[in-house]
Amino acid sequence: MKKLELHWQILIGMLAGVLFAFIMVQFDWGAKFVSDWIKPFGNIFINSLKLIAVPLILASLIKGVSDLKDISKLSQMGGRTIGIYIVTTIIAVSIGLAVVNIIQPGKSISEETRTQLVENYKGDADSRIAQAHKQEESGPLQALEDIVPSNIFKAASDNGNMLQVIFFAIFFGIGLILIPEEQSTPVKKFFDGFNEVILKLIDLIMLAAPFGVFALLAALVVESPSLDLFKALAWYALCVIIGLFLMICVYLGFVWIFTKKSPSFFLKGMSPAQLLAFSTSSSAATLPVTMERVEEHLGVDEEVTSFVLPIGATINMDGTSLYQAVAAIFIAQAFGMDLDLWAQLGIIVTATLASIGSAAVPGAGMVMLVIVLSQAGIPEAGLALIFAVDRPLDMCRTVVNVTGDAAVSMMVAKSVDKLHDPKERKWDDNYKA
Repeated sequence: MKKLELHWQILIGMLAGVLFAFIMVQFDWGAKFVSDWIKPFGNIFINSLKLIAVPLILASLIKGVSDLKDISKLSQMGGRTIGIYIVTTIIAVSIGLAVVNIIQPGKSISEETRTQLVENYKGDADSRIAQAHKQEESGPLQALEDIVPSNIFKAASDNGNMLQVIFFAIFFGIGLILIPEEQSTPVKKFFDGFNEVILKLIDLIMLAAPFGVFALLAALVVESPSLDLFKALAWYALCVIIGLFLMICVYLGFVWIFTKKSPSFFLKGMSPAQLLAFSTSSSAATLPVTMERVEEHLGVDEEVTSFVLPIGATINMDGTSLYQAVAAIFIAQAFGMDLDLWAQLGIIVTATLASIGSAAVPGAGMVMLVIVLSQAGIPEAGLALIFAVDRPLDMCRTVVNVTGDAAVSMMVAKSVDKLHDPKERKWDDNYKA
């Protein structure tokens, strides 16, 4: 089992959990056994993901913002870079919401199954209703007021306050830029190391993913034994893939409009980095190849790539944010929750900001999805519905993340007159016989 890739392990865990549950429901005592002795391990797995959500946001986002280094760069190149990244992320989330609302994969689940799911998670629904009533009684600017925390430790104690944590992380990162380098360096080194520890914790947690998925899906099947869930899962995956394809088309359109370079030129230059991104599911691991392809094959000046691409690997997660939007609405539909326009606009904001702090490693997107679900009041246990196909979709959305980094770097380079004809460097250019 250890020699298999993680996505195969997760798929095996999913299948084993489903088969185990179908066998157990044949016995009178089977359902209770699964609920009492199997389901708690799934809950432990979800809790472990929620446990590192706040540290991941703090470490990754503070590191990303502080890497801007020079406030003058922040005002010119940095402002343009972050601005374009935010715009493309909003577009990605909007595309995801549009696709999932049109196809509505979660609503292919029967009314009976949906009723059972809602009944099983009645406590979560009641809590969401109470929060809705509370928001109705608040003022029009209450949402804006709630973004700024009065106590960061109190905000960090509840995943539902993640926007406050994100605000503090951005504020803290800007502060690091503005103080002398000799004073900021130790703090930045601390958060760099802290970030590495969190990424390693994600690796450790993902080792338990096959067992966590086994427990979650076994409990899900026992509590709602219906094939409708798995039919809906195929529609969910299709929604994500359609959305990711449309987002790549948006990138190609932006490149053609703003840089006058053809889509074929862009894809030919970036295809090796895209294939590596697909195989590794990591924007960070692909970064050296991305920088080489963008510089030598797309003609972007090194001054731009060294600034835009590392920032992009940290804060530009368009594929991840699109997937979070689709997953959130799919899970809500599966639980029979009808999210109104304001709730979906909230998902756009939360997914956009959460993607900024999403680490460029496999599995981090799932942690960020917990944040989006918590903020929207959607039961986090719904993660069990999508874990089975998360790894293949993770590979696809990483391709979109890397493609977005390259497209934005070309647009920024064009805006500062740093885009030129490509010049490929050979490995033996400096070799003399």
